[in-house]
Amino acid sequence: MNATIQYPFQTTTMPIRQSYDCDVLVIGSGAGGLSSAVTAAQQGLKVIVAEKSAVFGGTTAVSGGWLWIPNTPHAQREGQAEPIEAPKQYLKNILGEQYDEQKIHTYLTQAPEMVDFFETHTEVKFNIGATVPDFFDVAGSRVGWRSIVAAPYDGRALGNQLHLLRPAIPETTLWGMGIASGADMKHFINTFRALSSFIYATKRVLRHFADLLLRKRSTQIVNGNALVARLIKSALNQHVQLLANHAMTELFEENGHVTGALFKTPAGWVKINAKHAVILATGGFPHDETRKQALFQHVADGTPHHSAAPETNTGDGLKAAEAIGAVVDQHLPWAGAWAPVSLMPRLDGTLGRFPHLVERGKPGLIAVLKNGRRFTNEGDSYPAFIKDLFKSTNKGGQAHCWLICDHQFIRRYGLGAVKPFPISMQSWLDNGYLKSGKTLHELAMACGIDALQFQKTVQSYNQHAAQGQDPEFHRGSTPYQKAQGDAEHQPNPCIAPIEHGPFYAVEVMPGSLGTFAGLITNEHGNVLYRQTGQPIRGLYAAGNDLNSIMGGQYPSGGITLGPAMTFGYIAAKQIAQQARASNDYSAAACSEQC
Repeated sequence: MNATIQYPFQTTTMPIRQSYDCDVLVIGSGAGGLSSAVTAAQQGLKVIVAEKSAVFGGTTAVSGGWLWIPNTPHAQREGQAEPIEAPKQYLKNILGEQYDEQKIHTYLTQAPEMVDFFETHTEVKFNIGATVPDFFDVAGSRVGWRSIVAAPYDGRALGNQLHLLRPAIPETTLWGMGIASGADMKHFINTFRALSSFIYATKRVLRHFADLLLRKRSTQIVNGNALVARLIKSALNQHVQLLANHAMTELFEENGHVTGALFKTPAGWVKINAKHAVILATGGFPHDETRKQALFQHVADGTPHHSAAPETNTGDGLKAAEAIGAVVDQHLPWAGAWAPVSLMPRLDGTLGRFPHLVERGKPGLIAVLKNGRRFTNEGDSYPAFIKDLFKSTNKGGQAHCWLICDHQFIRRYGLGAVKPFPISMQSWLDNGYLKSGKTLHELAMACGIDALQFQKTVQSYNQHAAQGQDPEFHRGSTPYQKAQGDAEHQPNPCIAPIEHGPFYAVEVMPGSLGTFAGLITNEHGNVLYRQTGQPIRGLYAAGNDLNSIMGGQYPSGGITLGPAMTFGYIAAKQIAQQARASNDYSAAACSEQC
């Protein structure tokens, strides 16, 4: 969609309660913001991170924590390096006309350097995804060695600063304890199927309950939460000043150079002066209703959008930058990082948003529309699932569907926020999140699905599923789909009949993990003027405030956090380089290595 968005913009006349001075001001505390802050501080610059929320971590803290980076030091050490043309070819095939050679080349060459920097100089450590495949099975794709994930972290190392860390989405945890993908999750799924898994899970749970008694939260930190915890610890080690509850309202300029920003806090207005640069990393616009109406076609057509990103991500950085002449990309084919979500009633009356990233690929589940028909390969990537949902929705209708499974499936794998055996399902049945029926007809009536067609759909699916086949959508035909399935289930790890009642369903709607459309920048992350295309001096963007280098496409898991950390690192290095060149540098002793 193309749209010109106008926001009211007013300069406050309220008295300034307090002022701070720094070399670099970072606004926002996800991976993009914290990586730039840590890099700049390690280069000797005085850094302040200002966060709108009471906790730090943004969308990163509730994410899976994966980064898509070919040729990491891990891959190189294991003899798994590849020619740069291989990932370039893959991205060209997926991005098409949106492929930007300069930015992609910068990313693919700088990202491995970024990983080495953080593992050498900070608390950040990664594990390699040696078997994680790319989303698409096309020329240039690869199974394994292009994905890394933040290593689990012991939150006790943060001491009394543990409260700074944004917790994971409650419904994606087990009583508040995060579970990592891979071996960790497999142990929990197999808790009552293998003694080794039972011992593993029991130890994890017992320590978690001890944490709740002693610290009121888990210290077994995994996924994106572990990445943020490691970045926070690294920032504290580098004496980065972290300011919570600081909501940025506008940027300041002097002689064409951005010199700081104004913040609204619970105690009054605060001004932060930045000698060298301001880096915007406020998390994009997943909860900015005006911009979603303009850039999300389904919202304009009447389908609400439910992002799993923190509700404080309302496009503040984009608005402030536009007010001084920057521009947000209006031409991406997809402006959001789509993912299916379900809405969960909470005890306080609010609704949680659960992203369905895992269970859809397991054998014994299908997705159907209100008409009772399947519409997609359920085990395909989360953005592909939502794109197919959009295609299958009549113009003017609201896009939604149902994930369907039987009793055997839900007790083995869970369904959305509903946990596997032995966790009770009753609370989810009571609040209406989980629908059930003793028969397929009864389940269809509970969900408002065409019962006759639904029964025909399941019957047809089961007929082929018994042989591990899916002639309609070819589920289990790519490395990614097979990886999302259950390797212990044969002949197809992604296909099993749905036949053991009672039957269950959860309603799923269009959502996202964040947004793609962001500020137009150069390859250093320097924000550009709308009219001239020249850099706005002293203004940079990182994370989801920076326009996605993937051109509105989703080639693989980790294509958000990988660029977020890399371009945060690149921006901070350039700022430090310019500070050195101007002979106005806070720490003369910083070596070229840092």
